[in-house]
Amino acid sequence: MGDREIDQVLVERAQRGDKHAFGLLVEKYQRKLGRLLSRMIRDQAEVEDVVQESFIKAYRALPNFRNDSAFYTWLYRIGINTAKNHLVAMGRRPRAVPEIEVEDAENFEGGDELRTIATPETELMSKQVAQAVNDAVGSLPEELRAAISLREIEGLSYEEIATLMNCPIGTVRSRIFRARETIAEKLRPLLDTSEHRRW
Repeated sequence: MGDREIDQVLVERAQRGDKHAFGLLVEKYQRKLGRLLSRMIRDQAEVEDVVQESFIKAYRALPNFRNDSAFYTWLYRIGINTAKNHLVAMGRRPRAVPEIEVEDAENFEGGDELRTIATPETELMSKQVAQAVNDAVGSLPEELRAAISLREIEGLSYEEIATLMNCPIGTVRSRIFRARETIAEKLRPLLDTSEHRRW
């Protein structure tokens, strides 16, 4: 049984009033949702509050969930909307620059280079590459940044991103392609100094 099928079973149980089943979904996605929302909200305590509020909203809306999309796609949409509403209520805009850790950077195409060059002699180089990825992603327009983050860091499919961003799948592909091109362009000077020239 795949991940989505397991979620479906838990959702159906929760819809019948099984609070333990919903609790398992909370445990499964709490940290993942928190990571996603921390790209929008800086304060970690606020992120935790918004995550909690998102799950409360999801629980209340559960009778309306029809399994047209994966549960976590539906949950992420609730989370993103809750975060946006929170920021509007606080009179703030979503965070402009997502902070990407080294292990996140390895999820980008070119991650092979990062792993290959991460020897003691080239540890500094690895940090520079990770920082360059961070800077490159941070400089992207919001729509490209959101698309590449959902794809490469959260691991969502193109279909799920299209649902989340409420746009055609072709638009998602275009945004991700443009984001990768921009990131590759900014990384090329760094990676060309090593033996790896696949970029």
